[in-house]
Parts: sequence; C-alpha cells; structure tokens
Amino acid sequence: MMKSLIGALATLLVGTSAFSADLYTPEPQQPAQEVAVAQSSGWYLRGDVGYAFTHLRGSNYFQGSNSSLVDFNSAKLDGNVTLGGGVGYQINNYLRTDVTLDYLFKSDFKGSTKGDCGGCGPDFTAVPATSSDVASLTAYSLLANAYVDLGTYGAFTPYVGGGLGGTYVKWSNLKNTSCSDANPDSCDGSVTHNGRGSWRFTYALMAGTSIDLTCNLKADVGYRFRHIQGGDMFGYAENGGPGYDKGLNLHEARIGARYTFGGCQTASYMPPADIPIQPQPVYK
Repeated sequence: MMKSLIGALATLLVGTSAFSADLYTPEPQQPAQEVAVAQSSGWYLRGDVGYAFTHLRGSNYFQGSNSSLVDFNSAKLDGNVTLGGGVGYQINNYLRTDVTLDYLFKSDFKGSTKGDCGGCGPDFTAVPATSSDVASLTAYSLLANAYVDLGTYGAFTPYVGGGLGGTYVKWSNLKNTSCSDANPDSCDGSVTHNGRGSWRFTYALMAGTSIDLTCNLKADVGYRFRHIQGGDMFGYAENGGPGYDKGLNLHEARIGARYTFGGCQTASYMPPADIPIQPQPVYK
C-alpha cells in the first residue's frame, strides 16, 4: 500500500513539473519601431503671385524755373499684379530667411496741375488752364527677408516677417496736355517729358500662414506692405520739369508656394529592445 502511494505521488510531481515547464513560452522578439523625427532645417525655393494696391504719396515738379517747386493738384497710381520668386533657408522650427525678387507690372499714373495755357485763349493769349498728365511705372524689388514662425497648429504655421533692400522704379514718358478751364475743348497740344528710372531704398513688413500640402511643399497665403522711397519721375521739357515722386506704399495680397529640399527625410531613433522575462527555475 505504501509503495502504491509513493508511486502515485512521484507520478504527480513529474506531471506538475512538465506542466510548469510548458507554461512559459518566450515570445519571439519584434524588431524595434523607428521613430520619425521631422527635418527642422533646409534650403527652399519659393514663388508668389499677388495684387498690389498702390498709394502714391504725392509728386511735384519745377514750374517755369528751378526756384518754383509745385505739387501736382492730383496724383493717382493704379494697382496691378505682382510676380516674384526667391531662395531661402529654414534655420530651425521658428526662424527662416530668404532673398526675393519681385516685379510690379505696369501701373498707370493720372495727374493734373493748374497753370496758364498760352495757346488756349483768343489770339493765343494765356488763360487759366488745367493740365492732364498721364504716365506709367514698373518696378523690381530685391529684398533680404527674415521670418519668425509662430508655431505649427495642425497643417498651419502662422508667421510674421520683415525685409530690407532696394527697388528699381522705371517711369515711362509723361504726356502733359493743358486745356482752358473756360473751354475744355481748347487745348494747346501735348508736351512729352522723358521718364526717369532710379534705385530706391525699400523696406517690407509681412504676415501670413504656411499650409502643409506635402512633406516638401507648403502653400503660403499672406499680406505684405512695401514702402519705396521717393525719386526721379520725369525730365525737363518746354519750361516744365523735372518732376519727382514722393514715394510709394504698396499693400499686397499674395499667394504662393515653397518647396523644401530634403523635406521628406527623417532621422531614425531606435529605442532599446525589451528585455524578456526570464522563466523561473523549476526545482525537481
């Protein structure tokens, strides 16, 4: 009887040990996942198109002699489309810089002055007259810019910025026609003044937002203010001129795109592998 009990107990212990050995089966090790870290710097190209609402701050000219500088009675400059491009560098997640070249398409100028019309009155006597002055300008701006990105919210990154540089303003010939105030149909013909061109100091202020389209490509929607210093406008002709403009303010609504080289590259971080739980020793 005792031998039977001992045999049964031994059989039970052996079975329990085998069961315990089968209870732990180590899991196969999974390769560690790579964690993508977005690029925060790199070179980019940009292109922009917009519309500039222009404000001419005034214009004047010498009338009759170099001692009489007279303001135009009215001076209005129409707006037009702007087109630009540039190259830049994203320094980090918050700061970037670029150099841009922008072109303002032909903007028409209309002005008027008061004076005398020598050939408008009877027997070519001088009578009070108003002159009509028409011209146009185009402009190239070369600016060095810096921007502060104000954080990224989903796909949107608002920013503010500023720029310094120069603008080459090219005025076309100015056509001046004087007509009698009493009889607007009585005019003394037109005088053409040669247009002038010059480089002017320019500064700019910007605000807008970038929108992530892909890892390389961002849309850019924004506003830019440009102040262009005054300069030469037209030359002397028939006892009038030269003339000068007092500077321009441009308010621009712009939309564009920036393409970042290497924007899809990521750095890889490999976390340490998990240490498997070691099975407890089984004592028989």
